[in-house]
Amino acid sequence: MRHPWKTDIAPSSITPESVWQGRRKFLRSATLAPLAVGTPSIALATPSNDPIGPALLASRNAKWSADEPANSWRDITSYNNFYEFGTGKGDPEKYAHRMQLTPWAVKIDGAVRNPMTLDTDSLRKLAPLEERVYRLRCVEAWSLVIPWIGYPLSHLLKHVEPTEDAKYVVFTTALQPDSMPGVRQPILDWPYVEGLRMDEAMHPLTLLTFGLYGHELPAQNGAPLRIVIPWKYGFKSGKSLARIHLQREQPTTSWMRAAPQEYGFYANVNPDVPHPRWSQATERRIGTGFFASRIPTQPFNGYEKDVAGLYRGMDLRRNF
Repeated sequence: MRHPWKTDIAPSSITPESVWQGRRKFLRSATLAPLAVGTPSIALATPSNDPIGPALLASRNAKWSADEPANSWRDITSYNNFYEFGTGKGDPEKYAHRMQLTPWAVKIDGAVRNPMTLDTDSLRKLAPLEERVYRLRCVEAWSLVIPWIGYPLSHLLKHVEPTEDAKYVVFTTALQPDSMPGVRQPILDWPYVEGLRMDEAMHPLTLLTFGLYGHELPAQNGAPLRIVIPWKYGFKSGKSLARIHLQREQPTTSWMRAAPQEYGFYANVNPDVPHPRWSQATERRIGTGFFASRIPTQPFNGYEKDVAGLYRGMDLRRNF
């Protein structure tokens, strides 16, 4: 197991906007390459590929970052699962701008000695922000590489001082029926609820996230804050959080309630455990073109050496 990253940030380690400009030029070139050989690509080299919105500076944490090029801004912000806005992958980009993001408050309560209700700015200031390039693997067998900005969730949890009864952490997404057309459909039992075991929540890879690609989170990606757990399928990473609740009992999460035969509590990426309707052995990296070769899915999404110890002795086929 790696040691947690030190949180002191030297000014020289802050990623300047000029660096991101250089990365965007690289990404444009990488995106054009498939087109040159006649392979279709989801992302096109247009101005809309450039990150937009308020800048959010952070130091690059190379220790916890994947050594892979990030997907383009267009890939990341136009192909999303956020069922509150609809089941289509383009629905979040189309409708999420309607969400009311200010004012915003998150309640942190339950089995804690110091419950809090904090706005976004207060939450950001609890710990230095880091940039981490994580792989994201979705249960539909597609994947992305994203430069997230945030800090380990453990920093926030230590502030509220969990009690001995805190065995699980439950995340609840905001519910705004007037701006979320998806919640008018009986897809799930709203609001969206996800959860982690306490040791999973305290792991240094579990990121309380406020931005991506050097900017604040776009609404379709879970603004103003979300959780990112890179070794689990994407549906575990709750978006647009309104509440973080600590409790003794394992929660019944939204997808467990909707389809328990398909979605378990743990949702660890496991190429050897197929979804009932498709294989999880391979995946398609978004942005490489629909006809590009699929790539093998890695156990725990490539983070096996960091997190496998959390599940020692468990049957990961039964605890899916």
